[in-house]
Amino acid sequence: MAKDSENRRRLAPKQTIAVALAYEPKSADDAPTVTASGRGKVAEKILELAFANNVKVREDADLAQILTAVDVDSVIPLEAFMAVAEILAYVYRANNQAVPSPGGP
Repeated sequence: MAKDSENRRRLAPKQTIAVALAYEPKSADDAPTVTASGRGKVAEKILELAFANNVKVREDADLAQILTAVDVDSVIPLEAFMAVAEILAYVYRANNQAVPSPGGP
């Protein structure tokens, strides 16, 4: 029986998950926030908007699972900080931008 449930899990279609983040520090304690989150059709719309606006998209199923558990307009959870920091650093480098400083322009 364990083999049957294992086969069903492998055959189950993957559901699209998407999360949008923002990082606009006003103080040293500010952290990135979840600005949009969804599954299925909502996730597809988030991705469509991201691609249409040339927003960089990163695929990370584990991180997406963590971040979809967070309410929109909430700060990311502590366990996501390192992964999100790496992503933001990559995005800033790719765009030839400095990481924003708290209270900066």
